Amino acid sequence: MRYWWLALLGSLPASIHVAAQEQLQAVPFDDARWTIVGGAMAERQGRSCLEGTGLLSDLEFANGVLEVDLFVTGERSYPGLVFRLQSSENYERFYVRPHRAGLYPDAMQYTPVINRVAGWQLYNGPGYTAVGQVPDAEWFRLRLEVRDTQARVFVGAATDPALRIDRLEHGISSGGVGVMGPADGTACFADFRYAVTDTLAFEPPAPRARPEGVITEWEISRSFKSERANRERYPRFYSIHAGAWESVAPDERGIVDVARYRQRTPDGADAIMARTVVRSDRRRDVTFGFGYSDEIDLFLNGHKVFAGRSGYQSRDPSFLGIVGLHDEVRLTLEPGLNEIFFFLSESFGGWGFLGTIDGAVLEPLRDHSVLEKVWETPDTFLTPESVLYDAQREVLYVTNFDNTYQAGPAPTGYISRLALDGALLDHRWVEGLASPAGIAMHGDRLYALERGYLTEIDVERGAVVARHAIEGSDFLNDLAIGPDGAVYMTDTRPSNRPDSRIYRFKDGSVDVWLEEGINWANGLYLHGNELLVGNSGDGILKAVDLDTRRIRDIVCLGARLLDGIRVDGSGNYLVSHWEGQLYRVDPDGTPVEILDLLPQGLNAADFEYVPESRLVIIPTFVGDRVVAYRFTD
Repeated sequence: MRYWWLALLGSLPASIHVAAQEQLQAVPFDDARWTIVGGAMAERQGRSCLEGTGLLSDLEFANGVLEVDLFVTGERSYPGLVFRLQSSENYERFYVRPHRAGLYPDAMQYTPVINRVAGWQLYNGPGYTAVGQVPDAEWFRLRLEVRDTQARVFVGAATDPALRIDRLEHGISSGGVGVMGPADGTACFADFRYAVTDTLAFEPPAPRARPEGVITEWEISRSFKSERANRERYPRFYSIHAGAWESVAPDERGIVDVARYRQRTPDGADAIMARTVVRSDRRRDVTFGFGYSDEIDLFLNGHKVFAGRSGYQSRDPSFLGIVGLHDEVRLTLEPGLNEIFFFLSESFGGWGFLGTIDGAVLEPLRDHSVLEKVWETPDTFLTPESVLYDAQREVLYVTNFDNTYQAGPAPTGYISRLALDGALLDHRWVEGLASPAGIAMHGDRLYALERGYLTEIDVERGAVVARHAIEGSDFLNDLAIGPDGAVYMTDTRPSNRPDSRIYRFKDGSVDVWLEEGINWANGLYLHGNELLVGNSGDGILKAVDLDTRRIRDIVCLGARLLDGIRVDGSGNYLVSHWEGQLYRVDPDGTPVEILDLLPQGLNAADFEYVPESRLVIIPTFVGDRVVAYRFTD
């Protein structure tokens, strides 16, 4: 149903009429106080009546009584009352479904209209709907009583309410009143009456309990047109980073009403991205129960596990799409953090979701007090990707990937030098590099990864002295140098390819050192006799034994790009994500988020950790700057 008629609210007179307490005041529909839209006056069984929709132009209503006589033919229609109209987008609504009266438990329906969405699919069951009896082809009384956050509806001469509304979803509010119905002859309104009074008494509302295991922490993105999403794959980093994420909480029933946070737009379905993170202390299977409206595509740690459609009449002509715990899927949680993510689109009837997990789950751990910011450079770099500290020379090297670079006559990437206090020593120390990414040092040689090449740079001269082609590579990303001088390099191939690999350059030749057990490998760091690998394909930080090449899992950090890896003086792993988070993982595998740059619009690429000064130096890539933090604990 369309609510364009409520736009007239902005043009109504500002004068307010207040009725005498307790006494119902009649306002016939041919009175000048009514603004009639989408309908016209008619006659039914000898009575003058309104077919369509009308707004009482000068009444500010909070508590009291609204009455109207209603005539219905029994055909499909949704006539009823609107009240506490605060704007053309937000108000309360009650209506009847004559074609379902006496047959189904939703012939009486209360629903809030929130940001233009009438969310009846979310607001259903006790306190929102009732079976009710509605006579056909005869006039009957419809009476609505309102007090603070409660209301009740009476039909005909009945003294017991046909519907008790325990919670008006807009809370305590006030606004205009009106009638809303079709203009096709299936319903007609006559003899509207009202009273403004605060004397009505209501019993306390029935208590509501959340479902067991309900998830209470969610984030949702900005809204967008549904057709823009590729719902078959987890979104790329830039979509996530530009999501304008907002923390949201479910109501007492565990339901998140998206319309409270996001606006619908004309012409077609709208969508959001939603996500939550749960922590597990071991690998285990759980049941994720959920409800949604209208369409969902569900991912666990970046891998699609479910797709469903639950819109109005999407499954059969009588399917309503009521939101409840009607679906479930088995999920395998990894030790650490696990991200439940989905696209959710809405066409009609309510935009919302809820989710539960059986058994106890652990909340993610966060402690942002352990780092303090000590300096930040201006945004003069070109997508800085990696930072490396040269302890002998006490300088920082920063690769500038130059993400705006397009194939042209010459590469535009370069390496900068910074002092440890953030002062810029040499902005374009080494130029002419093709999208330089990871860097590492061995002796007086600085090794950098370009597209298709391992590049050697003489540190004293600041000049490229050799380039070694890495045949068959897609995107050389990060590198680490073993005690024997062997250079290990990750090739971040697409996550849907099974042959993501780690190359090794040793004694002037290149071989594929590892290609099984990893997927979309990114960050790389040598610790003891193990090569730490950020396995972005499954979100797991892995360790590979240099001698046996056996792989062990350290911790799962969800569906994100695991980029920088370091180890502090206490044996804790430090791991960054491109989204902007920095995690500290203790040797037992418990992750704690210690920094989140995403709210600042920054991300965290391949960072450096300087143990002597306890500094974390982070290249922000999309932020074109480098920031430094010091540990306080």
